[in-house]
Amino acid sequence: MKVDTAIPGSESADPRTAVEAAEREGYDAVWMTEIRHDPLLQVALAATATSSVHLGTSIALAFARNPMSLAVAANDLQTITKGRFLFGVGSQIRAHITHRFAMPWSHPAPRMREYLAAMHAIWDAFEHGTRLSFRGDFYSHTLLPPFFNPGPNPWGRPPVYLAGVGEKMTEVAGEAADGFFVHAFTTERYLREVTVPALERGFARRGARPEGFEISGMPFVATGRTEEELAAACEGVRAQIAFYGSTPAYRPVLELHGWPGLGEELHTLSVQNRWAEMSGLIDDDVLGAFAVVAEPDDVAAELTSRFGDLFTRASLYAPYDAGTEVHRRIAAELRGATALGRP
Repeated sequence: MKVDTAIPGSESADPRTAVEAAEREGYDAVWMTEIRHDPLLQVALAATATSSVHLGTSIALAFARNPMSLAVAANDLQTITKGRFLFGVGSQIRAHITHRFAMPWSHPAPRMREYLAAMHAIWDAFEHGTRLSFRGDFYSHTLLPPFFNPGPNPWGRPPVYLAGVGEKMTEVAGEAADGFFVHAFTTERYLREVTVPALERGFARRGARPEGFEISGMPFVATGRTEEELAAACEGVRAQIAFYGSTPAYRPVLELHGWPGLGEELHTLSVQNRWAEMSGLIDDDVLGAFAVVAEPDDVAAELTSRFGDLFTRASLYAPYDAGTEVHRRIAAELRGATALGRP
């Protein structure tokens, strides 16, 4: 299994110190999140401070941009990183796209399928110098004079990882992407009963699972060296689960486990701006379904047990201060575990 790490979205806009450390520690990739900073700019900065670790966006918001803008940026980053760029994209949810970014929203899965096709058409035009003529239901790109064409990329096009939770978006990943980002708000049961079958339906549409298709997981981990540290870790994870659980689009995960009312309660509290109360609704059963809760020495084995045949790469999601040494040790143990299989 490839073991990655992520730059928390609340940290500095300049990730160079963090990615230098990640490269020294042997991580396979470092992912930049689009929360408070632009991950595309962060990848460009990170490339100047590293030489071997892969650098990715986890995720760049596709619907907040148009296919041409994002295709050009990704092409540049593939050049700047000398082929080390992992291009993670996702849709975000309607409220953010329409109210935060003032961009259109409709039919997210078909729109995303077309968005990926449009970017590949643009990259084809870069590579072969052919006339750009992409016409779809949501996007049309029919103008690319030679003056604006950067030409072939010596490192090829970057692999595209699509993020999703629902079945339709997951099918699009299997049909049209090079990898799939498993949202942190998931469980082993949801992965096996919903996510993997949806990916397989997507693979069937393209004829077969493409060689090298990656499934990248970001499982919640609550751990600590003392009872106090573990309690603080559990509280941090409960709060993050509650935040994600308040999103109606993610409710199918809760419904599969028989907790439909939980999503409704969390959403109600969120619209009332009662965020501090929400984590109290995440009991031990919910916490245990979404997160590995264990002492540091047991985390790697539990992660492998749950996800060893599902993920081809993974990074730990720990929304609390656990100390760098704890995560470094878990990552090392995870790298030493048996290579992960594929679903």
